Amino acid sequence: MITLDQARKRVKAIAAVSHDSEEAHVEEDRLRHDVLRAISKGSPDAQELASIALTTDAIDFAHWYA
Repeated sequence: MITLDQARKRVKAIAAVSHDSEEAHVEEDRLRHDVLRAISKGSPDAQELASIALTTDAIDFAHWYA
């Protein structure tokens, strides 16, 4: 299960690859999937994990939604 520290590190990693919108978007999707999985399994840090994952909205890259 993803931890708060891991989630924060992954947000930083997404920011580090933001010059490549496709890679950043894939990593953002993976992070959000892992956070949702942790929440569904009853993570005691659910609210904070969700908040951390949503910070990727502020990273400057093309966010694609279909």
